[in-house]
Amino acid sequence: MKAAWYERNGTARDVLIIGELPKPRPGPGEVLVRVHVSGINPSDVKGRRGRPLPGPRVVPHSDGAGIVEEVGQGVPENRIGERVWLWNGQWKRAFGTAAEYIALPAQQAVRLPESVDFAVGACLGIPGLTAMHAIDLLDLTKGKTVLVTGAASAVGNYATQIATARGARVIGTASAEKAGHARSAGAAEIVDYKNEDLAARVLEMTNGNGADAVVDMDFSTTARLLSAGILAPHGKYVCYGSNVPGENAVPFGDLLFRSLTLQFFLVYELRADQRAAALADLATMLESGGLTHSIGARFPLGEIAAAHETVEAGHLVGNVVLDLID
Repeated sequence: MKAAWYERNGTARDVLIIGELPKPRPGPGEVLVRVHVSGINPSDVKGRRGRPLPGPRVVPHSDGAGIVEEVGQGVPENRIGERVWLWNGQWKRAFGTAAEYIALPAQQAVRLPESVDFAVGACLGIPGLTAMHAIDLLDLTKGKTVLVTGAASAVGNYATQIATARGARVIGTASAEKAGHARSAGAAEIVDYKNEDLAARVLEMTNGNGADAVVDMDFSTTARLLSAGILAPHGKYVCYGSNVPGENAVPFGDLLFRSLTLQFFLVYELRADQRAAALADLATMLESGGLTHSIGARFPLGEIAAAHETVEAGHLVGNVVLDLID
């Protein structure tokens, strides 16, 4: 089968190899999926750049979508021919979705509605589940205000849509160039984080109270604003990432005396009950057409290095995907 892989860390053009690999076979409890589209996320390029390799050869990408072609022992045969989207394809495994085929546990291949394109399916594993779980962690009722950082990013845009659908008022951060994308997701107000004082603008928009909740993509930047009042007393801050993964100080006094809650999660490591809830909620929105999706760029497998570079540049609006079917 055609595939892309790397055998050492480095830049995309230095380490990514395109060639032929043996077609995998599904083991007990697994399905073999013919991958139609592979999704590329920032975590995929970070892994290629610097994370320890889980094996001598890594086929990258955790997200994808395709059709079940074969099932292993214990998996119902009626799953053959099913359209599916994939999650955790390359998490703690060496073989991800940047290949014509992938074998993985059957529960990691989720039915994809006929009305949903494979390219969209390839954007659900990390962006969709992260956004859904982040909002599921909040007690949202009509009229609550949520600050979503990176409201034009893949996760933030979905989070904005989901929070808005549940009746919340979303304040989103976005650059001037991407503000329109955040607004189209339902953000009521936009703060241009590059040119405006985020804390001051949030306080202005909330009559000095701060947001009832924060969904954040970068703890290293946003945590410093907790002492400036961006989160209202008894509010909840949910975080799924940080540009500086090392030590980050938090304003303990502000957290204590304002009774704030901090919650962090890694979408790869959700508990079974948490993932089941997020999957069910996501399925409901997909079936009803309640989510809009943005594919920013599509590349063939042979241009995977350019696709990785596009993700790393960070200028594109929408997800980047690889087409495995011509």
